[in-house]
Amino acid sequence: MPFYWRLSGFYFLYFGLLGTLVPYWSLYLKDLGFSPFAIGVLMAVPQITKIGAPNLWGWLADRTGARLRIIRLGNLAAALAFLPVFWVDQVWSMAILLATFSFFWNAVLAQFEVITLRTLGDQAHRYSHVRLWGSLGFIGAVLLVGWALDHLPIDLLPWVMSALLWLLWLTTQSLPSGGAEQPRARPGGVRALLRRRDVQAFILASFLMQASHGPYYTFYSIHLEDLGFRKFTVGVLWALGVAAEVGIFLIMHRLMRRFALARVLFVSLLLAVLRWLIIALCGADLWWLVPAQLLHAASYGSFHAASIAWVQDTFGEAHAGQGQALYSSLGYGAGWALGAGLSGLYWARWGADSFLVAAATAAVAALVVWRWLLNRRC
Repeated sequence: MPFYWRLSGFYFLYFGLLGTLVPYWSLYLKDLGFSPFAIGVLMAVPQITKIGAPNLWGWLADRTGARLRIIRLGNLAAALAFLPVFWVDQVWSMAILLATFSFFWNAVLAQFEVITLRTLGDQAHRYSHVRLWGSLGFIGAVLLVGWALDHLPIDLLPWVMSALLWLLWLTTQSLPSGGAEQPRARPGGVRALLRRRDVQAFILASFLMQASHGPYYTFYSIHLEDLGFRKFTVGVLWALGVAAEVGIFLIMHRLMRRFALARVLFVSLLLAVLRWLIIALCGADLWWLVPAQLLHAASYGSFHAASIAWVQDTFGEAHAGQGQALYSSLGYGAGWALGAGLSGLYWARWGADSFLVAAATAAVAALVVWRWLLNRRC
């Protein structure tokens, strides 16, 4: 497989950073004295910038062909923008910092997905074998950082994140370009695709799936800590979910050859409904929390891998950058931002019952896929 370790190394560090940010940043914000509402808003900020940033960078990459240069620039700018975090302790200044840092950081992943698929060429079905290193990076980060935070002050967190950002930028210097690219100008092509009912349904389902993750990504660690679990145990539960994700990535190339992509998306959504119901109803019972985390293989792993393949097939080579950017921004960005923001509003009142709302949201997404995608050829 060409450039396997270079591509895998990028995913390892990128998702290692995410494994530091997502489970523990809310705890850092709580330690600064921010309210649940402020924490929800601040955790939504990186996803709000994800609504526009990937589309801007995707359009620029498709028009200029300078995809690798954009990835390198985005990583460098993100590392520089994050540096003031050591002096920031107010809500508005933290919001500005997170918005600036994430505007550049969110430019990177969608374009890197294009380079990965183009570099793999006729082995693109093995994308999940490269991407699983991102999951391993996430697991390593949540375990090591969780263990460290049980013994060291939580002020360590910004230092770890800053170090990972600079390592990530260094990694981009060895990335393959994915083959020669020529600037493309096909005005109206993406707009025509967006008028298709199946494309609209896919984007809506992705949006709702990510919105359903709002309470999980924003308050799950706080929820577990309030139940009496140590930070290391919190990290183990996060790592367990991502380990299940690794397992599904190892077999996704077989599943996608055997089943239609729409069917994989539909089943993933149904299992996401089950996952959120378990977390809402099981309390501190590890016998239920563990299988709920194993369902991360579906609510993230299989759904994401099938989505990447669906976008690549639907948008084609000419609009690959913008297609992945739209999935990233309207699904992950807008969906995650709405879910995180709303969970910040109702967590103080509803607590774990917020996951019932998450289950209902994922159920609506499953209905969308069943109605407009499942009977189509995908």
